Amino acid sequence: MKLLTGNSNKNLSKKIAKYLKSKLVNSSIKKFADGEIYIEINENIRGNTIFIIQSISSPANDNLMELLLCIDALKRSSAKNITVVIPYFGYARQDRKVVPRTSISAKLVSNLITKAGADRIVTVDLHAGQIQGFFDIPVDNLFSTPIFARHVKKNIKSKNIICVAPDVGGTERARALGKMLDAGLAIVDKRRPAPGKSQVMNVIGNVKDKTCIIADDIIDSGGTIVNASKALKDRGAKEVFVYITHGVLSGEAVKKIKNSSIKKLVITDTIDNSGKTNKINNIEVLSIANLMGEAIKRISNSTSVSDLFK
Repeated sequence: MKLLTGNSNKNLSKKIAKYLKSKLVNSSIKKFADGEIYIEINENIRGNTIFIIQSISSPANDNLMELLLCIDALKRSSAKNITVVIPYFGYARQDRKVVPRTSISAKLVSNLITKAGADRIVTVDLHAGQIQGFFDIPVDNLFSTPIFARHVKKNIKSKNIICVAPDVGGTERARALGKMLDAGLAIVDKRRPAPGKSQVMNVIGNVKDKTCIIADDIIDSGGTIVNASKALKDRGAKEVFVYITHGVLSGEAVKKIKNSSIKKLVITDTIDNSGKTNKINNIEVLSIANLMGEAIKRISNSTSVSDLFK
């Protein structure tokens, strides 16, 4: 087994390699003057099982193309098996046609990765579970919920906790966290009057004098979470904590979070935000390296991965 990293999240790749007591494959990933990506594997990997670690995060198009070229380079170098480890699966939010004449990018990206030569996919908290069915190869979709549950139990001492879904689509995720914490469930009724904008219409459930735990998979511009937090506080919530797997944090998101009523935003390092969040007191980053490293170890040893979901 060998590990190869792209450029999207080298810090996470190094942590995974450390957990597995392994080294990253020596490779060169460069760009020509016109922006074309050049990949070269600088060691023999013939007959090896290779795990490529690459998030499809910003710049999403460059990182996706880099991933596809890495797979192709490994295929042409006679690698035995290629498992693509995608901590953050970009383009997943376009998983169906919500209006006429739009693309289903999640399906297209899954086809590209499969056709490039991948034999297996490992990812974390897909935006929609059915994306696993877009692939014709095995997919292991890991969950960050157990990591978040342990963090809540260790750091939040309140006994009056309620888990909150920031919209109807996140109900299942919030319910799963609530089950682990033996907490109730509330749902924020959200509308989108325009793309990229959200408006809270109502809060379903009693949050008065309670510590609210908002759980979701992605925080992008931060508008939905900030508005949901304000709505909860307006309805008498004592404190609002937010647990998000993928911190996309585009535009003014970090500034919005810093100036919001959110007591603490907890994200994982599926996306490298080290340059954005270092000096923000109400943002904490948990590493998902051990979870991903253990999944890689179990796949390599042909043992069960499902125990990691508990």
